[in-house]
Amino acid sequence: MRRKSLSGQVVLITGAARGIGEHTAREAAARGARVALVGLEPDRLEPLAQELGGVWFAADVTDQASIAAAVDGVLGAYGRIDAVVANAGVASRGTMATGDVEALVHTVEVNLVGVMRTAAACLPHLIAARGYLLIVASAASFAALPGMAPYCASKAGVEHFGNALRLEVAHHGVAVGTAHPSWIDTDLVRDAQDDLPAFKDTLRRLPPPLGSTTSVERCAAAFADALERRRRKVFVPRGVMLVYWLRTLLNSRLAERVVEPQARRSVPLMEEQVRTLGRGFGAHTALPVIAQPAITRPAELETEPGFIANRYHR
Repeated sequence: MRRKSLSGQVVLITGAARGIGEHTAREAAARGARVALVGLEPDRLEPLAQELGGVWFAADVTDQASIAAAVDGVLGAYGRIDAVVANAGVASRGTMATGDVEALVHTVEVNLVGVMRTAAACLPHLIAARGYLLIVASAASFAALPGMAPYCASKAGVEHFGNALRLEVAHHGVAVGTAHPSWIDTDLVRDAQDDLPAFKDTLRRLPPPLGSTTSVERCAAAFADALERRRRKVFVPRGVMLVYWLRTLLNSRLAERVVEPQARRSVPLMEEQVRTLGRGFGAHTALPVIAQPAITRPAELETEPGFIANRYHR
């Protein structure tokens, strides 16, 4: 597909405070986009938005009112939304047998339901702009690993949600892509390896590209290319495409027989390490604060220029 310049395009990115979201925002802004950053870490979002000349909004993608308020803020600042990168995601610790069920369920709520809520809030404006929605799935959409059942389920769901949504909105001129990165050098991946040595050892034993780590800058460049070309599928690194085409074999009984001996050793170790860890998520995973009052600003600030473009909601 012919490349479309990002210059002047309004790009909304969820999970923009760090990792893939942050670096995609940097790359998109470097290519001329006007970026709108959405996430749960105001102390990181604000300076990033100032650096990139964009706007920011604190919002929880699992709360419809919260993400809708952020979308309204973007419209107040820019008047339109041309592209959305539904990137917000988390990865819980533990197996279904021994893990914290609330953490396991929250992984699905953020990674899958959060994408659905983001799409619902943004689609009327993407339809108006005949825009593009890039949904961040994973190589885990089609390659299962023990200890990652909720994450794998959520990313498989995200992929098929994107496949169906693409057909629903094609007549509006809206394009939908799904991105499938393998291990990217972000806080999320580093935290998982630091927290769980058994998980790190499992990754070390996987063949490339499933066992290799890609720089976050390379991933962000691939995402920005996808925004320009309205790509249907994005694989990072490109070798993940082979995993995509071999998915039937990877989920066959034959593949299970290869993986099971290692899983019998690694899963009990991982479960014990999670019990010792005593938490359901990585140290750098931002979670919404429950039962906190809404963050407000003095009424007089609402008359100041730029207030709409900089206010945030929780």
